[in-house]
Amino acid sequence: MDDYIAAHPTQVQLILQRVRRIIRTAVPEAEEVISYQIPTYKLNGKYVVYFAGWKEHYSLYPASARLVAALEDELAPYQVNKGTIRFPLSRPVPAKLIGRIAKLLAKEARERAMAKPARTKQRRRGSSGRR
Repeated sequence: MDDYIAAHPTQVQLILQRVRRIIRTAVPEAEEVISYQIPTYKLNGKYVVYFAGWKEHYSLYPASARLVAALEDELAPYQVNKGTIRFPLSRPVPAKLIGRIAKLLAKEARERAMAKPARTKQRRRGSSGRR
């Protein structure tokens, strides 16, 4: 992750370092990795949140429909489309919002992990009862 951040211009590095700290604080148990050549956070082996720096903005991924609906008013000033939230480099880093995004994505990941075994058990029970 350090190499990814260091590859950007100094001003962008400062912003990406701040975003990294915000996510680490919001989801301290997450593992830092690189996936799809960008910084990524994983919980229990599952991808939770990605971030990336670009020429005029930085982005957080994925912007699930549930997350966008939950934070609709706070996300209104930013460009949100196709699972991506874009923050302009020219504006202050919205630390509280990024922290909330990371926490909500971590919560969604935990819920998916909890629901998956339950669905598997239901399918097994359902198929054995149909004989």
